[in-house]
Amino acid sequence: MNVSVGAATDIGQVREGNEDSYLVVEPLYAVADGMGGHRGGEVASSLALETVQGMFERREGSLAEQVAEANRAVFDRSQNDRKVSGMGTTLTAAQVDGNRVHLVHVGDSRAYLLRGGELTQVTEDHTLVHRMVMEGEISEEEAETHPHRSILTRALGVDQNIQVDEGDLEVAPGDRLLLCTDGLTGMVPEGQIREILLESRDPQEAVDKLVKVANRAGGIDNITALILDFANDGGGPGATKGSAIRQPTSERPIAPAAPSNRSDITIVGAPIPEPRPEPLVAPTSPPASRTDRPTSERRPERSRPGSRRVGRKVGIWTGVTLAIVALGVVGLRLYLDTQWYVGVSNGRVAIFRGVPAEVAGLELHSVVVETSIPAEQAETLPLYRQLPDGITADDRAGAEAIVESIREDVARFEQPSP
Repeated sequence: MNVSVGAATDIGQVREGNEDSYLVVEPLYAVADGMGGHRGGEVASSLALETVQGMFERREGSLAEQVAEANRAVFDRSQNDRKVSGMGTTLTAAQVDGNRVHLVHVGDSRAYLLRGGELTQVTEDHTLVHRMVMEGEISEEEAETHPHRSILTRALGVDQNIQVDEGDLEVAPGDRLLLCTDGLTGMVPEGQIREILLESRDPQEAVDKLVKVANRAGGIDNITALILDFANDGGGPGATKGSAIRQPTSERPIAPAAPSNRSDITIVGAPIPEPRPEPLVAPTSPPASRTDRPTSERRPERSRPGSRRVGRKVGIWTGVTLAIVALGVVGLRLYLDTQWYVGVSNGRVAIFRGVPAEVAGLELHSVVVETSIPAEQAETLPLYRQLPDGITADDRAGAEAIVESIREDVARFEQPSP
C-alpha cells in the first residue's frame, strides 16, 4: 500500500506562538497539541514527538510503549524545569503496515477516516465534556458550547503514568486518513471538513485548505492537519518521503459523530453511541424573520433633502457607536486573556483564565485545567481559605506554581503524624 502525505501547521489568528507539532517519518505519522503556555506547549509537543521518533528509529518497544515513554519524558522535564512546569500535550499517531494502520491516541486531537464519501471519527476525545455526554449528563448540542469543553481528562506529561488508547484500521485504496488538532475541529464543522476532503484530491492542497478555512472561521487556536492517502500504485502528487518533525515557527471540541458499524474499523478508546443521521451544517447567518400575514404594499415616499442629511448623520453616529462598542469588547477579551487565578471547579482545585466575576450573567472566566485535588481539603488550610473567591496569579506559570504548592501542602497535612 502506497501512502501520499500532506501536512500543515499554522499559528492561527489569536495565539502568540504555535504549540502544535507534527511528525512524518515513514511509516509513522503523528500530531501533538501542547499546553502549558507558549514555551511549555512548544516543549511538550516537540519533546513527545522526538521521544517517539527516537524509539521508533531504534526499534524500541511498540507504538503504545513509545507514547508511554514520551509521557514520562514530558512529565520528568515538567518536574525538573520550573520554566515549563505543568506542561502537557495531546498525541495522536498512526503507523502504517501494509493495509493496516495502528492508531494510538491520548487527548482531544483526532483521527478521521474518509471512505466512500463517509467521514468517521475513529478516536475518542479525552475531555470532561465528552465524558459528560457519554454519561448522559448533557446532550451533544450542549457540549458544543459548554464552558468546560476544553478541559482534558487525559494528556501526556500530567502524571507519571498514562493510559494510551490504541486500535487498528484496515485500509483500502482510495481511503483517506486525517490526523488533526482541535484547532481545526473546534473551528470547522465535520460536514465542512468532509466536503473539503472530498473536493481536494491532492493531500497537501486539502490540508492547506483546511487550515485556511479554520483561520477564516476565527483561528482561535493553533491549527495542524496531516492527511494520508492510500493507493495501490505509485505515490501521488502529495507523496512525502523521509522524516521530519515540524515544530512551531512563527481549535470547543465538537462531540464526536458516531461511526458506522463496520467490521474493518476498531474504535480507539471506549465505545461510541449507535450511528445517528449527520446534522446539517448550520447556516452562517439566521434566516430573515417572517410574519404570518403579508404586509400591505405601499408606494415609496420621496424623501426631502433635509431628512436625507439627517438620516446620513444618524447612520454615521450609529456606525461610530457600534465601532466603540466593538473596540470595548475586543479590549475586554484581550484583558481577560492575560488574567489568571486558581479557584474551584466541580469541587476540585482548578486554574482559570479571566477574572472571578460575572457581568449581567456573563462569566468573565473559563476553566483551563481542572486538577484532581479536592478543594475541600485545600480550604481547610488557612493559607487557601480564599480559594472559592479565587487566588490571583501574574500568569499561567504563577497559577501552576500555586496549584503545586496546594498539592504539596495538602499531601503533607494528609500524612499521619508519627
